[in-house]
Amino acid sequence: MSKKRPGEGSLSSAPSTATGFSPDHEVPAATPAPDPKRWWALAVIALAQLMVILDGTVVNIALPSAQRALGMSDAHRQWVITAYTLAFGGLLLLGGRIADLVGRKRTFVIGLAGFAAASALGGAAAGPGMLFAARALQGAFAAVLAPSALSLLATTFTDPKERARAFGVYGALAGGGSAVGLIVGGLLTEYLNWRWSLYVNVPIALAALLGAPAFLRDRSGRRSGHLDVPGALLGCGGLVALVYGFSEAEPRGWSSPSVLTPLVAGVVLLAAFVWWQSRAASPLLPLRIVRDRVRAGSLATMGLATIGMFGVFLFLTYYLQVVLGYPPVRTGLAFVPISAGIVIGATQIAARLLTRTAPRTLMSSGMVLAAAGMVLLSSLTVHTQYVTHVLPALLLLGLGMGLTFMPVYATATAGVPAQDAGVASAVLNTVQQMGASLGTVLLNTIATSATGRYLHSHVRGPDADGATLDQGMVHGFSVAYRCSAGVLLLAALVAGLTVWHRTPKHAGHDAPA
Repeated sequence: MSKKRPGEGSLSSAPSTATGFSPDHEVPAATPAPDPKRWWALAVIALAQLMVILDGTVVNIALPSAQRALGMSDAHRQWVITAYTLAFGGLLLLGGRIADLVGRKRTFVIGLAGFAAASALGGAAAGPGMLFAARALQGAFAAVLAPSALSLLATTFTDPKERARAFGVYGALAGGGSAVGLIVGGLLTEYLNWRWSLYVNVPIALAALLGAPAFLRDRSGRRSGHLDVPGALLGCGGLVALVYGFSEAEPRGWSSPSVLTPLVAGVVLLAAFVWWQSRAASPLLPLRIVRDRVRAGSLATMGLATIGMFGVFLFLTYYLQVVLGYPPVRTGLAFVPISAGIVIGATQIAARLLTRTAPRTLMSSGMVLAAAGMVLLSSLTVHTQYVTHVLPALLLLGLGMGLTFMPVYATATAGVPAQDAGVASAVLNTVQQMGASLGTVLLNTIATSATGRYLHSHVRGPDADGATLDQGMVHGFSVAYRCSAGVLLLAALVAGLTVWHRTPKHAGHDAPA
């Protein structure tokens, strides 16, 4: 019996070409000559990915200005964010399967053009309803664009070292795009106006559209098979119901019928979706994709990581602006260290180590580093200095995210059959989007409840002064950060226990168009 290397476990009984992993004595499957335009293709894909991820947060800092300009009520302003996440999270699986049937390059271009048009519509919004509709359209086209981009990347780079570098760039953008969105949103809002937080997507999309026909290669789509309409209705309906229920929990409370009804409906619809996928002739989500233990572990790690991480941007934005009094631009620039940490962790550390280090080692180490950053943030007070507490915490969080996201993207998409690459990428994006939505709601509820308990025990009169309110807010954030640290440590444990295969020896490939 051959001796196993550290980080290896027993291989799946399926052939190695189906899982993307091969034992030492096997000869890797032959792959075609590398595409000479592959690095230009990476630039085009990276632009699209940056635009989609950035748009999840770029509107956040601009939202108060948009609310005043369009006369939005406090109760309705959340729909600027929720309309995007509802459409994006709910339609990702459908978008992934459409990419597999129609062709990833074609859906990539359609998604880019539609996203640019929806962004222009939102920037020109004359009222709240028009802005909400534009944000929903952005989310719908992003649901087509995101899985197409990731699956194109997975099938373009087949050499292990080049694949690691490419996914390092992609992972850096996936993790750092949210922080970049806060920076860009602050600059645009302060020096132009809130509408440019939407208009900015148009030149980015146009640049990617110019490069896509020249640099992207892909097959034209499947001639056989059809779209699983019942699966699409059940899966998309279940995801939309869950995201909607999560989004309504914070303003209405978890016991509200407006929250419980969509959550229960979402669970029932998703259970019916799984049942149907096991019987459908052309399933929207072939269950073989999520039955693989390594891929399932990578997906679970991504979900837990985004649940734990997403509160950073929400709470730290309020902490810097409300408690420390930072203006929008300074708030955005304060997040630069987390972006720098993500880029370094993904492109300079994880990408270099992935070809000779077990992915679970990188994922678990990254989550432990991120948890340490969360512990530092949990010690913030109303008088804490940025340089002594916030800066080192953001650097740890950035490095941890970079070390984790890059191998997750590479491992979760390795060895997927070419005809399923789009839907596999959509599953990963769906897990990330659902984790972000769930994390925001849960952590915000935890923080709000902790703040309420603090004020109840410390305020003696009918009203609290400003200092006490700030202390209560920071206390709530600290409790939420400690919960986030626990979730991140759980992600480290899941990765260590499930992702037992070593680095992919080779990736699947697709025939060019």
